[in-house]
Amino acid sequence: MATKIYVNLPVKDLQRSVRFFQTMGFGFNPQLSDETAACMAISDDIFAMLLTEAKFREVARRPVADTSRMTEVLTSLSVESRKRVNQLVERALAQGGREMREPEDHGFMFGRSFSDLDGHIWEIVYMDQDAMERA
Repeated sequence: MATKIYVNLPVKDLQRSVRFFQTMGFGFNPQLSDETAACMAISDDIFAMLLTEAKFREVARRPVADTSRMTEVLTSLSVESRKRVNQLVERALAQGGREMREPEDHGFMFGRSFSDLDGHIWEIVYMDQDAMERA
């Protein structure tokens, strides 16, 4: 059974993408990083491998998706509070990310989404377990 998740994402400018996510508060594992890849730690068991487009093509053996015209994946992350949802999205927007739609508030779940510098869409959500059980 898998115990860790590594999401591989192509990026146009690796160092610029690393700075974008560092500003949001994410750390990087230097042991799994080099000039073609950076391993971003999302949690103890979830990682995003930011790969240069050339490296991504080697790994995927298929063309890189044009994220200005299509969505290749929606990456959803749950966080501990509504405040944290807003903090992460606001940091992304301040670094050049784009808000993808209006915030969604379903009472038990609150979420916002943004696209990063390479057009990858990130959904940041908070789920209130107590409110979910009452609903």
